Amino acid sequence: MPNFHRVVVTGIGAVTPIGNNIDEYLLGLQTGTNGVSGITLFNPENHPCKFAAEVKNLQLEKFIEPKESKRWDRFSQFGVIAAKQAFNDSGLEINESNASRIGVIIGSGVGGLLTMESQAQILSHKGPKRVSPFTVPMMIPNMATGLAAIALGAKGPSSAVSTACAAGSNAIGDSYRLLQLGKADAMICGGAEASITPLGVAGFASAKALSFRNDSPQTASRPFDAERDGFVIGEGSGILVLETLENAKKRKARIYAEIVGYGTTCDAHHITSPSPGGTGGAAAIKLAIDDASINLDQVDYINAHGTSTSANDKNETSAIKSIFKDRSYLIPVSSTKSMTGHLLGGSGGIEAVACILSLTHNFIPPTINYVNPDPDCDLDYVPNNARDAQIRVALSNSFGFGGHNVCLAFNKLN
Repeated sequence: MPNFHRVVVTGIGAVTPIGNNIDEYLLGLQTGTNGVSGITLFNPENHPCKFAAEVKNLQLEKFIEPKESKRWDRFSQFGVIAAKQAFNDSGLEINESNASRIGVIIGSGVGGLLTMESQAQILSHKGPKRVSPFTVPMMIPNMATGLAAIALGAKGPSSAVSTACAAGSNAIGDSYRLLQLGKADAMICGGAEASITPLGVAGFASAKALSFRNDSPQTASRPFDAERDGFVIGEGSGILVLETLENAKKRKARIYAEIVGYGTTCDAHHITSPSPGGTGGAAAIKLAIDDASINLDQVDYINAHGTSTSANDKNETSAIKSIFKDRSYLIPVSSTKSMTGHLLGGSGGIEAVACILSLTHNFIPPTINYVNPDPDCDLDYVPNNARDAQIRVALSNSFGFGGHNVCLAFNKLN
């Protein structure tokens, strides 16, 4: 049996609708900040959904040269900024001797949708000669990975994951596996998304996936609440620096937490709907727990996928209950999407960061807007206010269109 390396988190970065760095994001989670407001990135007048969770007041020039930023799609901008934050936070240095042992995997469900839409309009109205030569590099979903690697000089394992709303978590899990196997010494990983565009919002609205609570957008994202009517689309990026424990100790790095489990499955059921009873999600949770070699009673917090859609929240609740049985009612389960909206492929990244902040700051983020209990969703969802708690192990769930399921397990380093 191979001698697996232990893997730890040494850096974190986040660009979110409730904060553009880790300090702001932490404060937002602790105070139940609401990141939802009217759409400003385009005119939503003719759209049935007129609100979203946008990233606000981001100073691009602090991280990216203005000339360069114009050649990057918005999702890549978010991914590179969060990657730089995490890299700087880790204290990691890349040089000729270690560059090939440090890699990047950043997931995205959609990639450069804004570029695709804008250039399609140019093609339609002005002809093919006016289409930007940067169109393809801007819109392909691996470019956040590529640009982050270029910016940091990371020459190790490099790829991009596109498993819809599970992409960020798959990127972290795949990075964890590479490190476990000794294929790298450090990985920069997570998710990035920027799909608050006319086509993105219209597409999800037509699929009846979004909330249409235009009269009260700040109460629209209400995971597990009986009156939930769909998710709120968000944007941003969450990135981790993962290292082998040996590498982190060698350079005397600060260690936030240890990643100890990764489970990934497919429902093989439907293009958008989860499998009945959340069986695929339950299988991913079970795999992560088994991978971590922990007991069920060691899990102290679950950061739920918790989209605020009827099917997801009901089935995720069932998945948790099928694994933890009676103990399900003793485990706090919260959805930070109630605050940030749903970042699609970026959600796994910022939610992994939320779990790590929970472990290191001894609190559980709330599920805000929780007012009306649903008989089908009867767990402890940490309603409306953060809660002080000592956490040993935190799980992060991510489920995506196409039936992709991921669970990650983090714990305090023993």
